[in-house]
Amino acid sequence: MPRRRGLGYEGGYDAVRRFAKSWSQSRGAVTAEAYVPLYYAPGEAYQFDWSHEVVVISGVTVTVKVAHVRLCHSRMMFARAYMRESQEMVFDAHDRAFAFFKGTCTRGIYDIEP
Repeated sequence: MPRRRGLGYEGGYDAVRRFAKSWSQSRGAVTAEAYVPLYYAPGEAYQFDWSHEVVVISGVTVTVKVAHVRLCHSRMMFARAYMRESQEMVFDAHDRAFAFFKGTCTRGIYDIEP
């Protein structure tokens, strides 16, 4: 409210609250259907991400990092497990995935986590 007072508003908090409630209710009644198709042309894009999986190797339970590369158009997928997640493993996963797909795409989509 202090900013509104600085702009010359002399009303109270309740008046703003009532207006916001009625505006929200009237806007809530206005709905529109929205559909955004996710279409990718062949060779346009791939998605890359990691997952962490628990597996048993020679009787020992370990966590492996799995690189996932998926073609956006066909949804064809390549996955490869690594003992650690490093830049070298990212490069290796891309190299092996593109060899598996027999080519690459014009762009990659990466899920970057903060």
